[in-house]
Amino acid sequence: MPSRKRNYETLAQGNNQAANAKGYGRSRVLPQSMPEPRFDVDLMIRVFGMDANDRPFSQEVHARDISEHGAKFSGLETQLTPGDIIGAHFGAKKARCEVMNVEDAGALRRIEVGVRLMEGQTCPWQEEVGIQRATADASISGSKPAASEKRRFPRQRIPFPIEIRDHRGAGMHMSTNTSDVAGSGCYIETRMPLPVNHILEITFWLNSEPVHTSATVRTCDGGVGMGIEFTGLDEPTRKRLQQHVDAVAAESSPFATDPGRGPASLSSLSPKV
Repeated sequence: MPSRKRNYETLAQGNNQAANAKGYGRSRVLPQSMPEPRFDVDLMIRVFGMDANDRPFSQEVHARDISEHGAKFSGLETQLTPGDIIGAHFGAKKARCEVMNVEDAGALRRIEVGVRLMEGQTCPWQEEVGIQRATADASISGSKPAASEKRRFPRQRIPFPIEIRDHRGAGMHMSTNTSDVAGSGCYIETRMPLPVNHILEITFWLNSEPVHTSATVRTCDGGVGMGIEFTGLDEPTRKRLQQHVDAVAAESSPFATDPGRGPASLSSLSPKV
């Protein structure tokens, strides 16, 4: 029986007709070049195609380690082989990908596959790559809070109410209290923190006035919580927020927990009604 470890070039030559029968012609893969930037995210993507036994499948998987020309898909329940051509659907965009490697990642992540977009295919997660690159560039250029900025915006351990939404506007919404907060960001206790560099939309209130800002997850402590930076606030609003939380902290006892709200769980995310 032929080895399942055949490289994808040989598989592409030998299975050309089978691939066409599946509806996925084998076009030339993008040539190898210098390693491109990859970003550690967690996107839900639908994959579909024919499995290693020529049976159709369609499943939601986690896309991680994304780039402009590839990604790693985890959580697959379908056995694939290097060289297989599958479809990837994210948002309103679809693309054909070639499976480059397959790995049994255990009970949690099940089967993981590394994929590369076929030549001429538009990257379905291109917008997410652009967001991650902009965030990384901003951090390199020094826009990430430095130690001096953290001293200007000291954290106060107060239960400050905020609302959190996914930046893609997927209709998901969580209301919770911070465990600490400052003019530059906050910390949320949750058993299921989001990954570092995940982009969010945050709403909070200053004297009954709603304030909306983009935000980025900067730290992820598994089973504990996540640190969030308010990336969309201008300097005057940061100072107003800091003055507000300083005043609240001065008037209250140290971190009097609201009995109506405990540590947040992202399982509590639900469509806003």
